[in-house]
Amino acid sequence: MTVPGGPDGRAEGPGGDPGAAAHEIADAVERLVSLWSTAAQQAPVRLSPHQLRALWALDTAPETNLTGLADRLDIGLPTASRLCDRLEAAGMLERAPHPRRRRELRLRLTHHGRRVLDDVARRRVQALTGVLAAMEPVERSALVRGMKACFAAEGDPSSRPRRTP
Repeated sequence: MTVPGGPDGRAEGPGGDPGAAAHEIADAVERLVSLWSTAAQQAPVRLSPHQLRALWALDTAPETNLTGLADRLDIGLPTASRLCDRLEAAGMLERAPHPRRRRELRLRLTHHGRRVLDDVARRRVQALTGVLAAMEPVERSALVRGMKACFAAEGDPSSRPRRTP
C-alpha cells in the first residue's frame, strides 16, 4: 500500500491516477458490499436489501410519507406501498394519520424495526472491525483519512448517512 509522501504530500503509485484509483476503489467497494450483506443476513430477522434500505430511509427521515419514501428509494409508489405492507406485517413499521393533513399517512419505524436496524448495524460494525483489526494502524489511519477526503470532495453533506447502514 502506498501512503502519503510524494513531493506534493499526495500518495504516489496507483492512487495518482484517478481512473486507476476508481477501479481499485470499485473493487474494494464490491468486497465491502459483500461483507455488509453477509453481516446483515446473519441477523435473526432477515430482510431483503430493499426492505433494509426502506428501514434506513425511515430512520434518517422519520415520519415521512409513502411518496417521500418512494422518492428516497427511487422506486414507484405501488412498489413502495407493497414494501411498506410487508414491513408493517412484520411489525417493523407503522402507518399513522398525519396530524394536520387527513389524507396523508406518515410512516414510522416501530420499536421492533429500530431493534432490527440496531442489530444489523452492530453486526456490520463487528464484521468491519474484524477486517480493520487485520490492518496495520497506519493503513487504518490512511483509510479513514481517505474516506473523509472522499466525502469532503463529494461536497454534499446531506448524502452522508447519520448512522452505519
